[in-house]
This record gives sequence, C-alpha cells and structure tokens, in this order.
Amino acid sequence: MDKYLNMAKRCIAPLAALVLLLASLVYGWFWWGLIAAALVALAAYDWFQTEYSITRNYPVVGRIRWLFLQLRPYLRAYIVEDDLHGTPYSFEARNLISHRAQGKNDTKPFGTERNTDDEEYNWVCHSMAAEAHPDPSPRVTVGNEQTSKPYDASLFNISAMSFGSLSANAVEALNIAAREGGFYHDTGEGGISEYHLKHGGDLVWELGSGYFGARDKHGRFDPASFKDKATSDQVVMTEIKLSQGAKPGHGGMLPGAKVTQEIARVRQVPPFEDCLSPRSHSAFSTPIEMLEFAAQMRDLAGGKPVGLKLCVGQPHEVFALMKAMLETEIYPEYIVVDGGEGGTGAAPLEFSDWMGMPLLDGLIIMRNALVGTGLKSRIRLAASGKVYSGMGLAKNLAIGADWCNAARAFMMSIGCVQAQRCHTGTCPTGVATQDMWRQRSIIPQVQGERAARFHRKTMDSLVEMVAAAGFKHPGELQPHHFMHRIGSEQAHSLDRIHAFLPEGILLNSPEDTLYSDWWAAASADSFKPKFSLELARGRASLA
Repeated sequence: MDKYLNMAKRCIAPLAALVLLLASLVYGWFWWGLIAAALVALAAYDWFQTEYSITRNYPVVGRIRWLFLQLRPYLRAYIVEDDLHGTPYSFEARNLISHRAQGKNDTKPFGTERNTDDEEYNWVCHSMAAEAHPDPSPRVTVGNEQTSKPYDASLFNISAMSFGSLSANAVEALNIAAREGGFYHDTGEGGISEYHLKHGGDLVWELGSGYFGARDKHGRFDPASFKDKATSDQVVMTEIKLSQGAKPGHGGMLPGAKVTQEIARVRQVPPFEDCLSPRSHSAFSTPIEMLEFAAQMRDLAGGKPVGLKLCVGQPHEVFALMKAMLETEIYPEYIVVDGGEGGTGAAPLEFSDWMGMPLLDGLIIMRNALVGTGLKSRIRLAASGKVYSGMGLAKNLAIGADWCNAARAFMMSIGCVQAQRCHTGTCPTGVATQDMWRQRSIIPQVQGERAARFHRKTMDSLVEMVAAAGFKHPGELQPHHFMHRIGSEQAHSLDRIHAFLPEGILLNSPEDTLYSDWWAAASADSFKPKFSLELARGRASLA
C-alpha cells in the first residue's frame, strides 16, 4: 500500500495536470487547456530527463525546490535575518551606509540592541575631559625624504575597484565623490579609464601583476607607458598590488567575452581574448627587487608617493620586506594591509573563507614590523577590509593605521544592495555590470553626491568619537583606548590582548619578541625562509 501512496505523491502534479487537460477538452476551457498541456509536457520532460534526480522522481513539483533556492537569499535578507547578524554586511551596517548616503537621520532611539556581555563586544574609552575643538577635517601627509610630491590624504578613501568589475557609471559616481569630498579613488588593477579621468577626482593608480595600462605586448611592465599616465596631475600616488584579501595569491582571469573593445583599450590587451592576471609579478621576485621596482615607479611618476598593497600571509615575508628596506634604504611611502575578509568581486569559496590573514591580525603584524624596525616614521600604514563606520575607522587607527580604505561600503553608498551577483554581470543596481541597460540606473552626479555625503558623515562620526575620547586628531588614539570583552565577566584593553612592540626592538633584541623565529628566518634576498620553522613552531605564535 505504501508503495502506491509514494507513487501517487510523486505523480500528483502530472496527474492533476492531466485531469485538468481532459476537463478542458470536455468543457472547452481553452486557456486552462493550454496551461494543462504545458504542465503535462513539462512533467513528461522531467520524467525522462537524466540530469536532475529530484525532478526525475518528482516531475514539476520538484521544481518548487529550485524556486525557493532562488528566493532564499532575498527571504533571508529581507525577512528572516535580524539587524545584526546578516553577512557579509548586517542589515544595520547596510542601513547606516544608506541613510548617511541619502542624508537621512542616522541616530537611533532607545539604546543599543547589541549584547554588551557578548565576547564580540568592544568599546571606546571616553574621557571625562572631552576635546572641545577637535580637528574637523583630519588628514595625514604621505611622503618621506625620498618623496618629491607628498600627498595629504583623507583618513577615509575608496579602495581598489577596477573598471570592468564596476560599471562606467559607477566609476564616474565614485570619482565625483572623491572630487567633492576631498579623498582619493583607487583605480584597482584594471587601469585608468576615461571614466576615472572625466571628473577630476584624486586617483591612486594600482598596478597588479598584469600591469594593465602600463604593459607591452608580452604583458611585461612598460616604463614609458607608465610614465605617460603616472605624471598626470590627477594621479596623486601609485601602488603595487601584491595580493588582495578576497583571493591572495590566486591571480585572475577576465573571460574574453567580457573583454570589450573599451576594456581592452584601457588595459592594453587584445579585445575578446582571455585577460590574465598572473599569480605573481614578472618585474621582481625578491624583496630587494620589489623595492627597486617601487623606486623606479616613484622616479617615473615624478617623485609621487608609491605604496605596496597586500593581504598578510606568511609572517617571515613581512620581516623580509623590512630587512630589504633597511639594507637598500629604499622606503615606499605607504603600505596598505588588506584583510582576508575583504573582497568586492568573485573569488573561489576556499580563498574567500580560508586564505589570507584577517585585517586585525595582519594590521598588527605590519604595525609591529614597522615600529619594531624603526621604519614607521617613514612609512605610512593603511587598512582595508570591511570598514564602513566611525567605529571601524577609530579602531584601525588606534591599532596603528594612518588611514582606512573601503570598497563595498562605497559601493553601497551608490546603490549596491548586497545582491551578491557581482560575478554574473546581472547586478540589479548597475554597480557591478557592463550591461548598458542595467547601469542606466546610476546617475553619476546623483550617486556621486551620495557617496560624498556618506564619506562626510562617516568622518564626522569619527571626529565626534575622537573628541569624546579627549583628542584633537584620530592619530592620537592608541590600543589602550579600546576595550574588548573576554567572556561575560572580563574585558581587557587591546594592548593587553595583542602584543604591540616598542620602537626598534627588532633591531636591538628580536629574541625578546614573539616574532623572533620569523625574524631570524627572514632574508632581504628572498621571500623564502632561511630555514624550516618546524622546530620553532612551539614558540612562534600570532596570539
């Protein structure tokens, strides 16, 4: 009996469609007949096809599963998830960005909804003597004794996003925001397009392993092509991309179908052919060679600051870079640490989830490397990875960053709704697509003003938090001004949870630091360690 009941359940939809078809033939229900005929045909197809097991066993009805799988992200985002626990960005975060961009009220009544006993909770220590006159527009000068044209940077800027990943209208909107708000716009590794140049906002030109926009026909770095663009007044700094948080060490491929004539012209690659970003650079292979390449870029750009961008991986490589600087006396003006939680585009799931050091840990290692070698006074440090609020800015600055960059937050400020279809070309808001019909929804002047307003209000919130802590400038924040809960009964300041090295200790007594083994293994001549760290594993720790 059960056998026949199960068979009836599996065939209920086709049988119902067949009954409806017969009834429509008897009673002359034309439209119902068409619907029934379509369902019977679909049921027959599902029954005999061999690709999908669910619909083979449950014709027509099995397709309801596919419908709900399609709706699942939207049901979760708009109905199921609470305000604080959505990912990658919570509803609260998305709402804050949207309200600030649109000029709506971003204050909140009735107190926090966060659990202040939760281990994730942290807070800023305010002062009983709040600062009455904080710096309303704090900035930081990027440059050292090797810089001819230093740059005064905002403490909050647009992180690297390429034309090709973003639509033309989105690039225009972001550059308008940079111009209006007085902050910089990182081009990403896809080159400088006409949309970056159209509105005059400050640009940081990022060069990845493909050297797009500054390459010869073999894909190698072309100094003449680089100099031609880097000396533009609009380009204020240049940047070597070593890796990115979303997929460090992976490289990338833009399929030929997406390499339009326009994108090919910007990137200096053949149109309609696969466009490769190799895993590593061809212009250098050792720390010293990398610094020499950076010095060459600075000279070609007329003395403008040059920086390095990376997601921190193996710690000894960071110390190899420090040793190379000390040996060559070549000092890049800044280093951007990209957190493993970052990423605006598509990446393999394993890379997004498991490759690359999170921003907090990577930022602390880089800060300790620079301070421990006495190089921090020459080299600025920036942080990039899921920054969208005054609190996020303040915490990164307290840890050691001089400024912060954001990508996804600025995408949301011009309309992104976290649909997570960036890799499909079907972005519903026109931000991450090359489809002309879809990107028409972005009016650069309108969305540009929104992004500028988001920047301004976020900086205002940072200034107010800094004043509440008793300081004029965010650069005065230190790790001990932030508390982090350790269980429900204890909380410690960040300098008691993480190790922050004193000035010069890696030069004078590296054996007294938790980085001693990595420091000993590092070499200015190679990114490979001098010896195996297996025996040192018991002592070396990131904690």
